[in-house]
Amino acid sequence: MSPSCFVLLLLLPLISAQTVRWGRCPSPPVQPDFKLQEYMGKWYEIEKIPAYFSYGKCIEANYLLRNDGTVLVRNSQVVEGTAKLMDPREPAKLGVSFSRFIPYRPYWVLTTDYTNFTVVYSCTEMFGVGHIHFAWILSRSPSLPDETVQRCKEMLMREGIHVAAMKPTKQDCAPEEDHDGSGEKEN
Repeated sequence: MSPSCFVLLLLLPLISAQTVRWGRCPSPPVQPDFKLQEYMGKWYEIEKIPAYFSYGKCIEANYLLRNDGTVLVRNSQVVEGTAKLMDPREPAKLGVSFSRFIPYRPYWVLTTDYTNFTVVYSCTEMFGVGHIHFAWILSRSPSLPDETVQRCKEMLMREGIHVAAMKPTKQDCAPEEDHDGSGEKEN
């Protein structure tokens, strides 16, 4: 067994909640002429491929452009991070990190109309034998019409992104309810 396969087998228990696929990451096209400023603001999570760092219900993210050109990322799970353009020639390919000790991970805006929905994709290759990928369908409101969600999923599938594991995110919280799914109220 190759060393990379052995390491992958050791890591599988740690990434069991993730969507692990064999082979290289797909490389779908991203939003042409992406306008970062128009993307800023609040987005509600409608559906996602499950991720260890995104769980519970009523998940939302707020993106705020900083003076230095980076983006402050605040999500409802009290996680704060930074997003930045990784290559100015491809402004829809951002990187995001939630710790200064963790490298930036892909945050690719595949499509958006800026006012209703967006589809985001992230993929990280593991030792040349597989990859972990995530996808999100987000909306400016807590719900999207079913036909819009279906069109977003069809677009992902056309690009070779497996969406069978996608799960809807419940957006039915009262304003004071905790967003981690524990049922605890915020103080």
